[in-house]
Amino acid sequence: MGKGHVDPRIDDKLEELYRRHLDAEEPTLAKYYTPGRGYYPPELAGEERDHFGVCLVSTDGQVYGAGDYELRFALQSLSKVFVYGMALCDHGRERVLENVGVEPSGNAFNSLVFDERYNRPFNPMVNSGALATTDLIAAEGYTEAWERIRGTFGVYAADDTLEADEEIFREEMRDADRNRATAYLMRSYGMIGREVENTLALYLRQCSIPVNCQDLATMAATLANGGTNPITGRQAIERPYVRDILSVMYTCGMYDFAGQWAYEVGIPAKSGVSGGILAVIPGKFGIGVFSPGLDVQGNSVRGIAVCEELSDRLGLHVFANESEDALLQA
Repeated sequence: MGKGHVDPRIDDKLEELYRRHLDAEEPTLAKYYTPGRGYYPPELAGEERDHFGVCLVSTDGQVYGAGDYELRFALQSLSKVFVYGMALCDHGRERVLENVGVEPSGNAFNSLVFDERYNRPFNPMVNSGALATTDLIAAEGYTEAWERIRGTFGVYAADDTLEADEEIFREEMRDADRNRATAYLMRSYGMIGREVENTLALYLRQCSIPVNCQDLATMAATLANGGTNPITGRQAIERPYVRDILSVMYTCGMYDFAGQWAYEVGIPAKSGVSGGILAVIPGKFGIGVFSPGLDVQGNSVRGIAVCEELSDRLGLHVFANESEDALLQA
């Protein structure tokens, strides 16, 4: 994919934004995450401190990037968005809703607490909900399910070569005690029915797919474009289900920071502990940001700051008035 230049002002503003946030202090920085190493404090971080990229992809297929926007990192929880969409396409919203809710949990993303009223995970953006949607993928066995997941992600990203990083996958499987416990507990409640180890492996393998900010912004732009990739023209998801995905991203996508995010930033988004954030501005563009320094909730500190500024300066909040809604607002 080439980097587009429809309007050089966007390139200039993005570069200026990147430079300013690269040099800014990160007072809320709490931790980093690396597969196999787990979470570790900022003082033990090395070159990852300086990793930072941002990319915008418009619904007409133009690409604008700054910084390390081609640097690859694991999808982690960002993958939950797209597997939820696959489950919706396979079974329809009513069947999926029977298996996983759409309510913010108010708990950490790896909580073992479920919605006991309906015997299901609270939403698809927490780990238990992602295990449930992964279990719903229609396929004859593990291999077919994985090929469907990998292929679908490739359509979103306009890159059919996307594949799991096997080293990351092995590290995730080795350290999967909590996710494994969650999956077996869910099976005991009848929340998942497939072989637990296969479901767990599918979930962790999708989390282990490396992408960069450009991939991430393209995946977001596909959702912004009603489910059709704006670069290739390929359909990744049926249009009616895009609304469902964006609704859940808006209310549940930023871990237990989701309420404050909706209040301050006001756009559908999803974060991952690798430091990525994808955000969707329907009908306009997708945003991909990567910076691995995390806050206490597990969200990228720089990523949140960038999205907050973009939302404020460009009038992107879902409840912004017309005078605020200008792509090139100063």
